[in-house]
Amino acid sequence: MKKRVIAAALLLGFQGWSCGILQTVAVKSTTGILDKGMEAVFEESDLGLAEQAIASDLKLLEALHKSDPDNNHLLLMLTEGYTGYTLGFVEDDSVERAKMFYMRARDYGLEVLRKNKTFDAAFDLSPAEFTKSLESFSDDDVPIIFWTANAWGNLINLSLDDPAVLVNLYKVNAMMKFVLHHNEEYYYGSAHLYFGMILATTPKMLGGNPEKAKEHFERCLEISKKKLLLAYVYYARSYAVQVQNQQLFESLLKTVEDAPIDILPEQRLVNAVAKKKARLLLAKESELF
Repeated sequence: MKKRVIAAALLLGFQGWSCGILQTVAVKSTTGILDKGMEAVFEESDLGLAEQAIASDLKLLEALHKSDPDNNHLLLMLTEGYTGYTLGFVEDDSVERAKMFYMRARDYGLEVLRKNKTFDAAFDLSPAEFTKSLESFSDDDVPIIFWTANAWGNLINLSLDDPAVLVNLYKVNAMMKFVLHHNEEYYYGSAHLYFGMILATTPKMLGGNPEKAKEHFERCLEISKKKLLLAYVYYARSYAVQVQNQQLFESLLKTVEDAPIDILPEQRLVNAVAKKKARLLLAKESELF
């Protein structure tokens, strides 16, 4: 009898282990499909269809994350996905919802980054110690650092009246400098886009530098071969407005309007979002100049 009980226990233990393995395999298989699915979404130019698809994919990714919480690739997809979804479909309509989703994206990214013990230990220390801790990452970490910083930076941009959020700007700056140093061309040079916006909109007494901002925007356009239309939009929204160059503002946004949607086929969606944002900006031109 005792032998049968032991055998049953071993069998149940094996079945539990086997189910865990099968679940992990299923998650990895589904993640591969979702990778291709996200590629297909970013090739989509219809904003309505893309919005529905991304929202569904994000909830599926969250379900998979619950099944495999240590899967860094899932966390990267969630960080990138929520950042892109919020930028494209939320922030122009609801600032509060956008803050919530950018925070969610940032936190998914930090789940990965804080697995690095050096980074985690320095997270709440001085700016110098935080920046130093980034040296413990490598070129392979550029994607998760970029998308986490992107989400965090967008959150700060929407929370300029909240000192509790604004106090972390140095962390985002340090992370984006890491991206510039390790792979300035990542995601079409978007780290340059970030610094262009920061330097253009920050008052000079706090470190703002419109001319340096212009250099970053031009470098982003150079890296992307002038195909990432969001660069033109943010160039207009931040630099052109800040220096009150209405002619440049109109020229940049006209470039976006006139560009074919297939100028960057793998990023049709991002460029469709840029065209929408350009139209919204032009509608506010009289308020900005």
